[in-house]
Amino acid sequence: KIYLTMATFKVPYVPTNSSSWGPPAPESSSNDGGQKAESEGGPKSRFAQLPYAPFGRSDRLGRCADFTTQSFARTGDATAGYFRNARSRNQNQDANKNLEFQYKVDAEEAKEFQLVDSSKAYGPGSGPGGPAGGAGGKRFVPQARQRANAMRLRQLNARRNDAQQGGNVGRYSQPQRTRWTRPGRGGRGGRGGRGGRFGRGGWRDRVDRQASVSVRPDWRRVEDIDLSKLSKGTSPLSNLLDNSPPKGVEDLEWCGFLDQYNDQYDKVSTRTPAPLKRVETKEFYPVTTTDDPVIEKLAIEGKGTVFATDAILAHLMTCPRSVYPWDIVVEKLPNGALYFDKRDASQFDYLTVHETSNTPPTPVRDSSKEEELMNSPERLSLEATMINQNFSQQILRNSKFRTKFDNPNPFWDEDDNDGMEPASVAYRYRKFDLGDGINLVARCELHGLTKNLKKADTSKIVTNISANKKKKKGASNPLDVPDGDQYMTAYALNEFDPSYVSGAAARTGATVSWRDKIDNQTGAVLAQELKNNAFKLAKWTAQSLLAGAFQMKIGFVSRSSPKNAYDHVVLSTQTYRPTDFAAQITLNQGTMWGIMRLFIKLLADQPEGKYVIMRDPNKAIVRIFGVPVGTFEEDSDGSDEEEEVEGDDDGEEEKE
Repeated sequence: KIYLTMATFKVPYVPTNSSSWGPPAPESSSNDGGQKAESEGGPKSRFAQLPYAPFGRSDRLGRCADFTTQSFARTGDATAGYFRNARSRNQNQDANKNLEFQYKVDAEEAKEFQLVDSSKAYGPGSGPGGPAGGAGGKRFVPQARQRANAMRLRQLNARRNDAQQGGNVGRYSQPQRTRWTRPGRGGRGGRGGRGGRFGRGGWRDRVDRQASVSVRPDWRRVEDIDLSKLSKGTSPLSNLLDNSPPKGVEDLEWCGFLDQYNDQYDKVSTRTPAPLKRVETKEFYPVTTTDDPVIEKLAIEGKGTVFATDAILAHLMTCPRSVYPWDIVVEKLPNGALYFDKRDASQFDYLTVHETSNTPPTPVRDSSKEEELMNSPERLSLEATMINQNFSQQILRNSKFRTKFDNPNPFWDEDDNDGMEPASVAYRYRKFDLGDGINLVARCELHGLTKNLKKADTSKIVTNISANKKKKKGASNPLDVPDGDQYMTAYALNEFDPSYVSGAAARTGATVSWRDKIDNQTGAVLAQELKNNAFKLAKWTAQSLLAGAFQMKIGFVSRSSPKNAYDHVVLSTQTYRPTDFAAQITLNQGTMWGIMRLFIKLLADQPEGKYVIMRDPNKAIVRIFGVPVGTFEEDSDGSDEEEEVEGDDDGEEEKE
């Protein structure tokens, strides 16, 4: 007989753990079936006291279920950095686990071990791309790759040394993409690295500028305006901004004369440059607001409530683009009238060079070399101002093609001319109705007349008195000019290359040579100047818009020799419409008027007295201070006394 028996299955011993997850500790394990614990002679598990080692580098012995931590999705680019850092943190926490399975390295032996670069470096003319390859390459491993390999090896050695010391500390232990780097030596995206603002030098070449005027203890702070927040609309003062254009513009007075523009300067190029001549018989008058007799007469007649010049208005309207410190004095009279002035001893009328550049001119200290002195910010500012004045008069024709206005130049004295004559400048006194009872009277400057027979003056600023209007029968307008003539302003940019300065490191592609690009790539040259001189160009554009100019002539003037700051040549003359040029440089006219209204409203709420608007030398902040009435008058009084003393001495000599 054949007997069939069923297979039997013996249930293995499974200890019970009623206090936590996983198998219990050996001394506390027991069985409900009456079996004894291991400590009491029960069956022993073959996995007891056996450490666990992961088979793969990414395998970790974790919890089978955990309800104490949150779970995040691991998809999407926005959270990739978070999970990358989280994984690195988990790896750091698990670094000390399973130490009994790790290889024990002798400490003395480890000191003699270092990772080295084993990549083969080919010399010039050898290796791939060399004579054998037929391509004539210089080297196979670039210097940048060699530096990257050396940095990676230093990081690996540092991590290994940190791990041997019992911790995972040090800045090399951080993830490579989140590691802090010193400015000037960091990665491409870090501040101060290749993409940083301060270049490879980091904060080494940072200049702490001094304020244009020292703040005295008796000054009262009125308001602080953050220019960066004001431009973005996040400032607490943004609700005071009114970006609407003026409700009306009216011409009040015309003074001076204008000469015709010489069209030959439109044909100037690098092949046929025009030498810049010094205009030694022309007199320029940068007169401030309170010293203008015409503004004084208009104020007595009650024509306005706010008075300023076009240079001061344009400076305030475009101040968010400024970098260098500046200050403007404001006087408020008992009747509420505001006068925006400039100090007599200020550098307000001098042009800046490379103010907004990443490599601005650095001050020269204790140097006797003429090459270094002529490239200092002060000397460059004086050079740019001289070039701008000479250019504005050289491009005009002689006095035969001159248009005179009813009133002569209010600042020229015929009895005390000494063979000089006033420069070709027309002073256009305009009244802008800003609403809310604010009438702004400004003295604007025009530099010449240009022929444009095909187009009429279509200035977007409406005027009640148009000097470009054609004559009507039976009507006489003393402001009429010959048909087809349009008003223009003239300014000059001077070329400055930071590599000219002795000791400066030349950077490839940092500057564009005007002589190489101005004829065929004028846009590239202009784009570079918009980057290096953004504030100066915006200010010129605002002045042209305020004056109602139809054209704006910009000359590109360069040194005859980089080491000669006295001889210059005109390489090109470009013509722009102020309204179109403002749109090209992202200069919003509404924002200009909004900033000016903000200053007027802030000062209108203050009592009568004297105030100072100044820019912080190292921060994009404009501060308004209330100052005593006699502030800044000591210098002017002292100069007047010196003149009186000199006059008395001359009189005594004549008597003798």
